[in-house]
Amino acid sequence: MTTGLKAVVLDLGSVLEVVDDAVFPGPFQVRHGLGDDAVMVAAEGLSGDAGVGEVTEAQVRDHWQRELALDDAAAEELMGDFWRWYVGTLDRELFDWFSGLRARGLRVGILSNSAPGAREAEACWGLEAVTDDIVYSHEVGLRKPDPAVFALTADRLGVQPGEVVLLDDIEANVLAARACGWFGVHHVETTTSIAAIEALIGP
Repeated sequence: MTTGLKAVVLDLGSVLEVVDDAVFPGPFQVRHGLGDDAVMVAAEGLSGDAGVGEVTEAQVRDHWQRELALDDAAAEELMGDFWRWYVGTLDRELFDWFSGLRARGLRVGILSNSAPGAREAEACWGLEAVTDDIVYSHEVGLRKPDPAVFALTADRLGVQPGEVVLLDDIEANVLAARACGWFGVHHVETTTSIAAIEALIGP
């Protein structure tokens, strides 16, 4: 299949990163005698949308500390648990394939609906060394499935919409990318996702 594909863009959470929902917030809530939904309910009262950069990481921490009546040590513990959950573990098979695409002449990028502090937390994976650009929603003030964030990402990668594919675990984001002229692959399983994108890249 010949598509004229010039760029591959991946999501992070539940795609390049394998996220374990058992890590957060359940264990923290159990250790501190909080209700099952206490952390998520507290987060709903945040004044500002962290995902598009309206609040900082410090403001999120302070809000949780205040709403959950935590001391400083517990607040730091909560944030530590959050980031361990957020970053997850690396899908090594997908990363190794992805990191080899530039050597094949493709532009590669990340497009992530993110939280303030994500770039610093996810630096552990060395993503900047293997990508041409990383677009974090909290940094650019736009999130998937907003068409504007797809336009911005394609522009930053220097490609036209019909020359780029998105791999994302959320079907609504894949459909939004397609509506913007991108190719889109719904990520369910790594080997299948790689095969689907390889078919778009062609020989």
